[in-house]
Amino acid sequence: MGYPKGNLVSRAIVKPGIYSVIPPEGRVLNVLPHFEGFATTILASPKYGASFVFYVSGVTPGARTLRTWCREEGIESFVYFMDEETPGKGELTVRVGDEEKTLSQGGYAYAPAGVGMDLSNKSPAGMRVLLYKQRYVPVEGFEPRTVWGNVNEIEERIYDNMENVFVQDLLPMDPGFDMNFHILSFEPAGSHPFIETHVQEHGAYVLSGQGVYMLEEDYVQVQKEDFIWFGPFVKQAVYATGRERLSYIYSKDFNRDVEL
Repeated sequence: MGYPKGNLVSRAIVKPGIYSVIPPEGRVLNVLPHFEGFATTILASPKYGASFVFYVSGVTPGARTLRTWCREEGIESFVYFMDEETPGKGELTVRVGDEEKTLSQGGYAYAPAGVGMDLSNKSPAGMRVLLYKQRYVPVEGFEPRTVWGNVNEIEERIYDNMENVFVQDLLPMDPGFDMNFHILSFEPAGSHPFIETHVQEHGAYVLSGQGVYMLEEDYVQVQKEDFIWFGPFVKQAVYATGRERLSYIYSKDFNRDVEL
């Protein structure tokens, strides 16, 4: 990397328990046991208040997990094939339980708690993936199931009656699932319909565009490659700025009552 060019500066904001914005410029790589050929950064962790762990990782040709990831009791997991070095050349092989599939760009997989997943890149192209894990909250009478999909095959629907904002739902809505992933997309000048204040927390990775995000009392400029986390009841809303669509993929806890 070498010497800095000018003063050391950062757009990163970390307010433990409230919110964080982590741009790519200041990230460092974290060594994960049993991950061979992965260049991974941990973006969200309980260490600053998140209830989950969110990662971004480069996956080189030949990379693989040496043991099943998230096979521990009570831990559910998710992987999303975000992008690739050579369009159309990358393939991520994912095994969940006894089922194995090859994902192309936009593909994703969800593994129920305690099942875990094995990952490998048997293709000649490098790629980047998003990884996610959290502790599953069971509810009597319902169970989650393995889910496979690709966002390129999911039809967008208009979000909250606004014709310039769109959403895609990646996981089922039934009560067996205590979390979901969505992609929310705003055409230029699009915004949330109101300032949200809710019990859910979100972890969001910006896939394209730029915007101004209201987080509690702060207005923060965000752009492609930024990661955003905010905790429960943090006031939040975004305005899309710039000339292209602002899109981000985000996690959400749902379908559960609050435990006392």
